[in-house]
Amino acid sequence: MQNKTYETLKWVAAIVIPALATFIGLVGKAINWEYTDTTVIIVSGLGAFLGTILGVSNRTYKMFYNQNDS
Repeated sequence: MQNKTYETLKWVAAIVIPALATFIGLVGKAINWEYTDTTVIIVSGLGAFLGTILGVSNRTYKMFYNQNDS
């Protein structure tokens, strides 16, 4: 994965997805949207999934890089 791709995905996982989930929750409740809770759960789950995948990827990269750096 290119560094720019990783940094963009990290920004999406850390900033965009939590902000989107909050926005959906607030607006959805304000307009009495029936699927607000379900949508917030799905968006938050996507954020957790993406964050986990990026964390594992980062750890694997660091382990590989540090091993070959010696």
